[in-house]
Amino acid sequence: MSAEQFRALEHQVDQLIYRCHQLEQENRTLRSQENTWRKERTRLIEKNELARTRVEAMIHRLKALEQEYGSGITQDTP
Repeated sequence: MSAEQFRALEHQVDQLIYRCHQLEQENRTLRSQENTWRKERTRLIEKNELARTRVEAMIHRLKALEQEYGSGITQDTP
C-alpha cells in the first residue's frame, strides 16, 4: 500500500469516526426529545381523562336536575 493510499484510507476512517460521533450526538438528542414527548403525552392523557370525568359528572348532574325539575314544568299549549 502506497503512502497516498494509506493517507486516503486514514482520511476515510477519520470521516467515519467523525460521522459516528455526529450520529451518537443526534441519537442522544432524539432520545431526549422522545422522553420529553412521552412525558407530555402522559400529561395530556391524564388531563383528557380528568376533563372527561368532569364532563360526565356535569351530564349526570344535569340529568338529575332535569328529572327533578323537568317533571314539574308544564308546557303551555295554544
